[in-house]
Amino acid sequence: MLQIVKNLDASGLEGKWKGFGLLACTISFSLALAAAFPLSASGQAPGASAAAATSAGNQPIVITLRDAIRRAQANEPTYAAASAAGVSAELDRSIARANLLPGVNYYNQALYTQPNGLLNQAGQGVAPQPAPRFIANNAVREYASQAMINETVGLGQLAAVRRADAAAALAQAELEIARRGLVAAVTTLYYGSLAEDRKLAVAEQARKEAADFTALTEKREKGRYAAHADVVKAQLSEQQRDRELVDARVAAEKARLELGVLLFADPRTPYQLQPVDHVEPLAAKAEVEADAARNNPELKSALAALQVSDADVEAARAAYLPDLGLNVTYGIDAPQVAVNGPDGVRNLGYSAAVTLNIPVWDWLSTQHKVKQSEIRREAARVALSATQRQLIAQLEEAYSEAKAARDELASLDQSVATAAESLRLTRMRYSGGEATVLEVVDAENSYVMSENAREDGRVRYEAARANLQTLTGMM
Repeated sequence: MLQIVKNLDASGLEGKWKGFGLLACTISFSLALAAAFPLSASGQAPGASAAAATSAGNQPIVITLRDAIRRAQANEPTYAAASAAGVSAELDRSIARANLLPGVNYYNQALYTQPNGLLNQAGQGVAPQPAPRFIANNAVREYASQAMINETVGLGQLAAVRRADAAAALAQAELEIARRGLVAAVTTLYYGSLAEDRKLAVAEQARKEAADFTALTEKREKGRYAAHADVVKAQLSEQQRDRELVDARVAAEKARLELGVLLFADPRTPYQLQPVDHVEPLAAKAEVEADAARNNPELKSALAALQVSDADVEAARAAYLPDLGLNVTYGIDAPQVAVNGPDGVRNLGYSAAVTLNIPVWDWLSTQHKVKQSEIRREAARVALSATQRQLIAQLEEAYSEAKAARDELASLDQSVATAAESLRLTRMRYSGGEATVLEVVDAENSYVMSENAREDGRVRYEAARANLQTLTGMM
């Protein structure tokens, strides 16, 4: 309809009757469509909601810090590998426990042996049968269909279960280390991207103020209130702000792409980070130390590694002891595939066997394996001790860093307010002829530097706090 009206206006008076005719036809067609496809309850056509959804889908995705962490856990390969290792360790523990239980097999075999030309009594009825050429076989034709239950009892199986439990605990600790490391990395990238966006806004504002100051110096030069040197200095400052703006855009885009690698299949996917206005407080040092003693993942990993080494020593020493094997067989092993043989002989039956395997001599292999496991256990103890010492040192360093960064935030906020006020007053003094152009440029530089320093200080505090939470296990 709009196109017809445009055509009508373009054609002028010469084609107005033709245009009115087309317009009448279009209105009639629209009324027919309205009758065929009534509006929905919301007053929209059936395709309007889909169009709105498509339009809404083109908007950048709003990402919170929690969303970023959740998406990163689904896309980061190191965390995925640690998660897979944890699941595999749980399955290994289930397998080790299953080895303590009897195994059941259903055994079936059909065996034919070449006869040797003689007859013998095969134990099935009274009629003699051809004797097999292989003396190990019972008959020329032999069929076996048996259910077998096997069980092996020994210290080695118990040690395997203990080791599987310790390995599962170790895998879970390593998974927690990977998770908290990922959370710390995502937190740093998240606040770093927010800081770069803020720096970009500061650079744009500084570029605008530099352009306004250049216009002011030119105006004062025309009024003979300032020398041409002021204009040159203002232009140099504006050019510097242009370069800083380009660098800020590149830095902001780089930060967004680095975070986007962890969030999306395509890092170029447009998204928008939800700013975090409030600053989380820092916990007391005593509380931090208590949490680290209870929940530190590195310490749990070292303890689990020592438990695995203890289980390895136990498993190696188990080779000195005998193993008890049990076997129960139920089924048939006869010349016929039948429950009953000739003359009513019953083929279905059972047998049971108990085996005691006593190790006697293996050329010191077991002794060497025990020695190897004891050496690895001693190394695990040293690693545990080192982890404890490192935890104490890292906790002190991380807390000092977080405390210093928190204390600087208030000072940085005050510096920004002071620099903004200094810039305003210096601009006013320059407009009144009481300040030089160098003072204005210096005030602009101080303001930009204080804004950037505040953003860097916020990233520093959040990164230090994330590292501290990683050590304490509270993230």
